[in-house]
Amino acid sequence: MGELIQPQKTAEILQKYKFHFQKKFGQNFLIDSHVMNKIIAAASVSKDEFVLEIGPGIGTMTQFLCEFAGFVTAVEIDHNLIPILQDTLSMYSNVEVMNEDILKIDIRKLADEKNNGKPIKVVANLPYYITTPIIMGLFESHVPLKSVTVMVQKEVADRMKAEPGTKNYGALSLAVQYYAKPEIAAIVPPNCFMPRPSVGSAVICLKCHEEPPVHVKDEKLLFDLIRASFNQRRKTLVNGLNNFSKIALKKEQIQICIEKMGLSASVRGETLSLEQFANLADLLYEYGH
Repeated sequence: MGELIQPQKTAEILQKYKFHFQKKFGQNFLIDSHVMNKIIAAASVSKDEFVLEIGPGIGTMTQFLCEFAGFVTAVEIDHNLIPILQDTLSMYSNVEVMNEDILKIDIRKLADEKNNGKPIKVVANLPYYITTPIIMGLFESHVPLKSVTVMVQKEVADRMKAEPGTKNYGALSLAVQYYAKPEIAAIVPPNCFMPRPSVGSAVICLKCHEEPPVHVKDEKLLFDLIRASFNQRRKTLVNGLNNFSKIALKKEQIQICIEKMGLSASVRGETLSLEQFANLADLLYEYGH
């Protein structure tokens, strides 16, 4: 196990199958064993667990996961990688490879079939252009999850973990922190990949909350409110919400709700914590009803 992590072995496999990297799939294969060990440690996979791996590539991380997990389902969108995966994973009986687009798979159904509906772990080296839709898709569909351990662009990891009032804080920070506790497990420089990406990367482990840290009367309103607050960062919160079609309240009513929380009428959304957004969502909900 683990030979594939060596640059020479990765190059050999790619040459053997005459594989060409496709830009549209954002393919960058990890070739650093120290980083791999950090991913496996962060995911903390055990023999009684089912793991969904998104984007297995040539199977480098899949081999490690097969050693530690009970069963692994690896979802790969590029059909050119399927013969390679059949080769590199041939010694494992606890893995299946699906040639599918992860955004089109019913993951809840997969969890039911493979893990009796119990929470699953997700491990992924995601194409950076599609990181957010995949992670938010997992959370918003309420798939039973224990954790999501992913390699992402460092800037995205910083945004997921950001605190109120900082430059990286935004809708993604709040959305991720509503569902999970983010912890950065490793910073990964470009030379750890083949081919080298143009940006730095990070491994982040999102440990899913059993219960959300805040409770609201209308979850959809909370997220609409968060999106509206960051759509136009320079605007005050009152103006941001007033310009948002899904919030059907007058500007004065929005202002009253904000002031009821002891906040100034000129406050900006980027200074509010998740708890404050939840309070505001409930006040707006009561006003609207």
